[in-house]
Amino acid sequence: MIKKCLFPVAGYGTRFLPATKAMPKEILPIVNKPLVQYGVEEAAEAGFHEFGFVTGRGKRAIEDHFDISYELEHQIAGSGKEDLLTSIRDLIHNNSFAFTRQNEMKGLGHAILTGRNLVGDNPFAVVLADDFCVTEPGTDGVLAQMVKLYNQFRCSIVAIEEVPADETHKYGVIAGEAMKDGLYRITDMVEKPSPDKAPSNLAIIGRYILTPDIFDIIERTAPGKNGEVQITDALLEQAKNGCVLAYQFKGQRFDCGSIDGFVQATNYVYENIYKQGK
Repeated sequence: MIKKCLFPVAGYGTRFLPATKAMPKEILPIVNKPLVQYGVEEAAEAGFHEFGFVTGRGKRAIEDHFDISYELEHQIAGSGKEDLLTSIRDLIHNNSFAFTRQNEMKGLGHAILTGRNLVGDNPFAVVLADDFCVTEPGTDGVLAQMVKLYNQFRCSIVAIEEVPADETHKYGVIAGEAMKDGLYRITDMVEKPSPDKAPSNLAIIGRYILTPDIFDIIERTAPGKNGEVQITDALLEQAKNGCVLAYQFKGQRFDCGSIDGFVQATNYVYENIYKQGK
């Protein structure tokens, strides 16, 4: 079983300034819950119980969120507000959380490599909290869908979705051989290609399951696009020497790394989750 899930959360969140000057972007609320908590809940529902966070300067609030606040608990004890902490209490009590720092921003590949001491020699998932994913009630979350595929194929898997051709420059884009509906064996991957150089319109989003040999590959991967160590470059080498699958997940994704996507996600949660639970 895969038990470990890594959250790279060291970015500065500059698109949300000035809100993110002193607050981590991942702590910004989608209605009444921090963005990063939704990602942890998705992973917990998929069977993960050991969570590692690759953080940076000014990110202490993430660590505090996944810890008990004794002063707050004391202040609201016996009041109707206690129930508002149920979801985070359950996560804290049923899972473990570990943190390490990425001292320099050198790309997603480098962030994942920085988390090696939290993962060890084990297969693991990676969740980018910016990509907020929802599925129909009663159906598996995106990561749970991917775990089922990993249990069958035992190789690295990336989640993909179709994007407009003029947006390929925002993503890693794959080419692959179709194995069955929505599942591809990757033959090529390009980081943020212009539309005329994109191998397809199938873009990688922030859900990965990786086998531990990826760490050695990242270590020998030279900086690529924008001078950063790109996970797509490492995954392409892994694909050429073995197998990496791309899975067109069932569900909807909101790009909460952008203002528009964040507002859309907030509206969705308010109408379809928050109001329904009141």
